[in-house]
Amino acid sequence: MHYIFLGILFLAAILFYFKFAEKFNIVDKPNERSSHTEITLRGGGIIFWFAALLYFVQHIQSNFLFFTGITLVSLVSFWDDIQSLSNKIRITIHFFAITLVFYDLGLFVLVPIWQIIIAYILAVGIINAYNFMDGINGITGVYTITVMGALLYVNNNIILFANSDLIKYAIIGSVIFLFFNYRKKAKCFAGDVGSIAIAFWIIYLILQLVLITNSIVWLLFLAVYGADACCTILHRLYLKQNIFEAHRLHFYQVLSNEYKIQHRLVALYYGIAQIIVSCVVVILYGKIQDSVVFIVVVVPLLLIYTMKFYLLKQKSKEIHGS
Repeated sequence: MHYIFLGILFLAAILFYFKFAEKFNIVDKPNERSSHTEITLRGGGIIFWFAALLYFVQHIQSNFLFFTGITLVSLVSFWDDIQSLSNKIRITIHFFAITLVFYDLGLFVLVPIWQIIIAYILAVGIINAYNFMDGINGITGVYTITVMGALLYVNNNIILFANSDLIKYAIIGSVIFLFFNYRKKAKCFAGDVGSIAIAFWIIYLILQLVLITNSIVWLLFLAVYGADACCTILHRLYLKQNIFEAHRLHFYQVLSNEYKIQHRLVALYYGIAQIIVSCVVVILYGKIQDSVVFIVVVVPLLLIYTMKFYLLKQKSKEIHGS
């Protein structure tokens, strides 16, 4: 009953935001790089910050720094959704917010400086990758539920590393968001405020799990997004493109834009792929070395990603009639 009531509150919050967005014209207008064709409300992902707020209200003493951090990244991202900000401002806020959760979890005491540097790079990379991957209807919500679902399973069945409500609130927020986003014609998009806030939330949870188990294998709960984002960046660098500019070279974009596969179906593919990966991680955890688990998971994903180049080549032949 408690979670049903929360769902109603989340629904009321997002409906209120729609009125606000319509009044102040907070919309996403399609361009030549977009995967959508109609003007759509932007910033529906603010529901994730609202979910964090409700959780914080009930757990003020234990999660102050987490809530402060997610509020900072949500605020700067929402501002960026309305009026573009410079990369320097956004990255500075991201670094500061990440520092807050690192301090909250005792990272500066528990690990050496070189590992802290790597953790900063990974955290900023995950935030931006999650944002880059938010390009078609349903993908952010579906993928978030798969990641949070895996974390909830680990928390309930393998090792307790966080308050389960901290995971469940994010799942409920994703379900409500998907009700308006997982459609042929979406009512709203997550916007930077949604994709970056939920990425920050996931980083906080995975970092807790990594610290308590002393294993980085849990990063593979983001392996599908990671493989697509990293390989696409390398592809764009090879093409000498500006990796910070909008593009249509992610694998999901090729599937949805070039091959016209329904957005919701592509989002579902990504969710199913991550579920399979997460199951492999859970099954193999503790049985073989982390490095071997990474090889078992990452190599197949890289092979699947190479299909993109074949698809692009075939589409080029169709266009040029050869």
